[in-house]
Amino acid sequence: MYRTSWGVKPKEVKKSSERKAKMEETSVEDLPQKEAHILKGHEGAVLAARFNADGNYCLSCGKDRTIRLWNPHRGIHIKTYKSHGREVRDVHVTPDNSKLCSCGGDRQIFYWDVASGRVIRKFRGHDGEVNGVKFSEHSSVVVSAGYDQSLRAWDCRSHSTEAIQIIDTFADSVMSVCLTKTEIIGGSVDGTVRTFDIRIGREISDNLGHPVNCVSMSNDSNCILAGCLDSTLRLLDRSTGELLQEYKGHTNKSYKLDCCLTNTDAHVTGGSEDGFIYFWDLVDASVVSRFRAHTSVVTSVSYHPEENCMVTSSVDGTIRVWKT
Repeated sequence: MYRTSWGVKPKEVKKSSERKAKMEETSVEDLPQKEAHILKGHEGAVLAARFNADGNYCLSCGKDRTIRLWNPHRGIHIKTYKSHGREVRDVHVTPDNSKLCSCGGDRQIFYWDVASGRVIRKFRGHDGEVNGVKFSEHSSVVVSAGYDQSLRAWDCRSHSTEAIQIIDTFADSVMSVCLTKTEIIGGSVDGTVRTFDIRIGREISDNLGHPVNCVSMSNDSNCILAGCLDSTLRLLDRSTGELLQEYKGHTNKSYKLDCCLTNTDAHVTGGSEDGFIYFWDLVDASVVSRFRAHTSVVTSVSYHPEENCMVTSSVDGTIRVWKT
């Protein structure tokens, strides 16, 4: 099955009653724009920063080949994880905070024990650098996105280091991956967002016409937000592939930058190559706030699951914590 949303005029974003109520509760003043802490310790560019499931901790990774665990609310560094042979590009932690996975330039996916810092398993099989990793809902499977134009799934419970599933229908590097209970969604430099229903083996491809370097899900799981290298974020209806809205103003032409929705789904946020953070109104796509957050490229944004709080990372070597 194939569908395309390239060239389609954005449709009006539908507002469910629940979403509308949440939106009305969230004003621009509630957005995190005041710097609470600067987290320093990485040597060189920080490539990603991610809140854990409950928002009490965050993880970061970068060019210095390390992963770091922080308490962002107190500005405290807790632990450093070292084993990668090259830069670490992405990191994700299980909902119970007991395990984490990471990937990077050494073409491997590492599966770690958080408390001990021990590498439980190394998954090998990608023929190029690995750009993104995510745990499945029950943390038993890790899915990775690679420069070798593939998504690969790995079983954390098995002692095998071979991939249990390989999706290689992309025509260029896969930059980002997100998961639902039944689907794997990948964004690629080939300009597509591809959704794989693992229950029935069906693939759906949405062609955005521009290289995709980030995909993330709305909190109600109805929409996919895709960051593209034409300095545009695009919101897609997950079930139909319809292009709902486009968000512009930031600069993203050559770096892999994150984008996401706020925890109420009222606003879209993303970094910019000029060091700015942008907030857009979800519905009308107007820029409601922009501010300089870093002295260089903002590589990553991660929004707290419940509070008005955000962490950002940058090529300038810092992670910054933002609150209202």
